[in-house]
Amino acid sequence: MKRRSAFAGAKHKGSSKQRSAFSGAKQSSNFVELLSSQQNLVFASSKATEADSADDDEVTNRPPGVKVAKARSKKTMVDGKELSEFQTMWSIKKQDLALKERLSKMKLLDSLIAKQGPLADYEEALKKKLIHELMSN
Repeated sequence: MKRRSAFAGAKHKGSSKQRSAFSGAKQSSNFVELLSSQQNLVFASSKATEADSADDDEVTNRPPGVKVAKARSKKTMVDGKELSEFQTMWSIKKQDLALKERLSKMKLLDSLIAKQGPLADYEEALKKKLIHELMSN
């Protein structure tokens, strides 16, 4: 039996690697062609959907976007209608605050009147002041 050296088949193994590298390059070029053709299909279909959506936008009224809504809110009040609405709301709010203040004074006076025993000097002065304010209004 002949004994083969470890390097005897190296020539054949190297050439087979070269062939597989060449076939791998051919396969990768086929892959690149396939991928680019698929991208062209996807790109063409996305252009078609963009054109369809542009047509849809013309037909249907879409709600305003965030930027449009912000721009509208930053506009100055040009209309007298908006100004009159604000003034009406402010007058209602002032009346509401006055009523709340009157109610809180009435509650405080009620608690001072309901208190058993002698009142301190500052409590007596506060009681007289509250009675005077509530009776004058």
